[in-house]
Amino acid sequence: MIYLTGSSGFVGSSFLNHFKNEITHVSSRGKESNIDGAEVVIHLAGKAHDLKNTSSSQEYYDVNTELTKKVYDAFLASEANVFITLSSVKAVADDVEGILTEDHGLIPITHYGKSKLLAEQYIFSKEIPEGKRVYVLRPCMIHGPGNKGNLNLLYKLVSKNIPWPLGAFENKRSFCSIDNLMFILKELIEREDIPSGIYNVSDDEPLSTNDLIGLIAQSQNRNPKLWNISKKFIEGVASIGDKLRFPLNKERLQKLTSSYVVSNAKIKAAIGKPLPVSSREGLLKTFKSFNN
Repeated sequence: MIYLTGSSGFVGSSFLNHFKNEITHVSSRGKESNIDGAEVVIHLAGKAHDLKNTSSSQEYYDVNTELTKKVYDAFLASEANVFITLSSVKAVADDVEGILTEDHGLIPITHYGKSKLLAEQYIFSKEIPEGKRVYVLRPCMIHGPGNKGNLNLLYKLVSKNIPWPLGAFENKRSFCSIDNLMFILKELIEREDIPSGIYNVSDDEPLSTNDLIGLIAQSQNRNPKLWNISKKFIEGVASIGDKLRFPLNKERLQKLTSSYVVSNAKIKAAIGKPLPVSSREGLLKTFKSFNN
């Protein structure tokens, strides 16, 4: 039987749908630490990255660090034999050159990333008792039907049939389909041969923003509109934007055109099976859900 925290979030509600017959106790924020009778603890409760910067820094540490400590200590004191929690690639770094692996140096910048890293370090500062398995998953951007995150903002922009002016920039970013995440969780729960540890979680193929716009247009049965305006011209506009407070400035341009590629080689090698959903299939499914 499974003890679940974070049931009200996107990943938590998806987990409920996939494992509803196996869950013995549900906690929206993990406030209850009595997990007697559970064999598996899935800790998904957390404070998400606030893109609007309206949250206090302490909130991240109260939830992502201290709550995780409390739930993990309860797991260690219980008879449950599997503990799985979601950290984030942002616990490692906000910007990545090349490909992010589990061996990358730890340089989180935001309170979100730092609070996730502190939770990871607490978990692995304690010896894992014999017979127990502990998994910390570091997903990149998770998406799927019902998720109204950054991809939904891009979808709304493209849906207005406005040409994308940054077509000359070719970046690569990794994404994580909720279907692939649920597949990995199922493998970790059911199998005893996967070693405890930290694992990145992402789809196989990183995609560019231009690829995303193409998939959004495909989900709406039309052709994408991409403008290949000179990079130097766009960068010049962004520089002016810093001074005149244009919608496009250097920081926003960097976020829209930067790369963040995550390796899933370690988790795939541990599982020994291919992921069920390709990057493009998963994103197309997500974008089609936005039509409804």
